[in-house]
Amino acid sequence: MIGCYDFCGHYEWTFDWLDREGGHDLLKAYWNEAINLDSQIHARELIIKEGFEGMAKYWGHTLAEESPDLGFNITKTPEVFRIDMHDCPSKGFLLKNGLEQYRDYCDHCIGWIGPLMKDAGFVIDHEHNHCGQCWWEMRREGSLGGHAPTGSVAGEHDVRVRRDWNDGFTKLDGYVKTTDPDGKISPQL
Repeated sequence: MIGCYDFCGHYEWTFDWLDREGGHDLLKAYWNEAINLDSQIHARELIIKEGFEGMAKYWGHTLAEESPDLGFNITKTPEVFRIDMHDCPSKGFLLKNGLEQYRDYCDHCIGWIGPLMKDAGFVIDHEHNHCGQCWWEMRREGSLGGHAPTGSVAGEHDVRVRRDWNDGFTKLDGYVKTTDPDGKISPQL
């Protein structure tokens, strides 16, 4: 049996292999079919059925399991569900072990979460800095708002208040009110 952290390296290698062998469309199909519609079907069913409450149940449990040192924060209001990831365990594993095959490992998250949110009636605002830090805001499709100002939703837990969030050398990738992994806005927002 492969260990959890070893899995991250194989997962990342698989993304690169699929992209090289079958192109970007095959990789997107993998994220959607193998993750959204298969391995994370429990998340899909919960979020489609319960909306923000389902998100809180799924990510509250999952992130506590993956990041027990509380390298994350969840904020839920009536208008937005927000995740601030301060220390992503899987990206952190890749960085600590010098593993970098696929050009943007972090894209797989929106690759499966995006289609799920679309089907559940939500849109995503998101940024990641390629250093194991990111933030997500999910809102109902058609809602006002988007890309809330730093600290306005999560306060001091907003990952963007960290000194190392954007050091001027780190490339930020982001998404604005989208559910499509190809909706990336780069360079910085």
